[in-house]
Amino acid sequence: MKRSSILFAASLAAFTSITAVAQDYPAKPITVVVSYSAGGNNDLRARQLAVPVSQALGKPVITDNRPGASGNIGHALVSRAPPDGYTLGIGAMGPLAVNSALYPNMGFDPEKDLVPVILIERAPLVLVTRTDKPYKSVKDVVAAAKAKPATLTIGNAGSGGAHHLAAKAFEQAAGIEMIAVPYKGGGPAATALLSGEIDMMFEQTYAALPSIQAGKTRALAVTSEKRLPSLPDVPTMAELGFPTATVSNWLGLVAPKGTPPAVVRKLNDAYNKALAMPEIRDKIVAPGNEVGGGTPEEFAAFIAAEGKRWPALVKSAGIKVE
Repeated sequence: MKRSSILFAASLAAFTSITAVAQDYPAKPITVVVSYSAGGNNDLRARQLAVPVSQALGKPVITDNRPGASGNIGHALVSRAPPDGYTLGIGAMGPLAVNSALYPNMGFDPEKDLVPVILIERAPLVLVTRTDKPYKSVKDVVAAAKAKPATLTIGNAGSGGAHHLAAKAFEQAAGIEMIAVPYKGGGPAATALLSGEIDMMFEQTYAALPSIQAGKTRALAVTSEKRLPSLPDVPTMAELGFPTATVSNWLGLVAPKGTPPAVVRKLNDAYNKALAMPEIRDKIVAPGNEVGGGTPEEFAAFIAAEGKRWPALVKSAGIKVE
């Protein structure tokens, strides 16, 4: 047999095999690893999407929480799983785009060990202060910070997290310096804000809305690209002249490297359909988040851009894990 005929036969066999995998997939339950504790936004979204996705694929989608090491443990577990589409992960901003600049050994390489499937959502933040504080606008904050450098306190949910990065992006854009006060999570930071222990913080919009609506805190700006339906009167950082302070925490779906492209496409299609459902979109948008979607290639490009942006900020701001 001629070499060209052999190559054609091999290519045809490979194509037939890949097609068969996609047609047969899934043949058993799928596990989606969440690298954070139960009850958080990543966990909540994974469980909400599991219902329509399992219906679309015809097999159960099971959520498995594996928290620890700022999300690195769960992502490493997914990276070591067989690349057959039966162990997936909720890929988060920290492990995929930030932690490489904070941890000498994460236990996995985001680019080499994982393949992007789909962006699920982006979660912008909102700069909030107590209503009894004198800051009525971002302009007031900048003026106060310039008048007395390194005196205003701004809380965060831990060094290197989205809250902290948003604050540093804002400080660099505005040419100001504030005192970062880290807490062990967004809840303790929000409690400190309400008690008056800190002056302000960038808080996840979905977490900030209750206190804003109750009149306990004042929203000064959002870090989304456009104004949010949940806070239509609050300007974006870009509107105020600080486009580089546009920041979103985000999450998506990832699979082990080597997962067949046909399986990735099938998963991408199932999650895109779920994200297009009105009841799912409402659950994402109502608390101030933005719906994702799109192709695996678009998610890969997004991760690559984020993976360049945040390590550069971590380095320039001198951020260290405490």
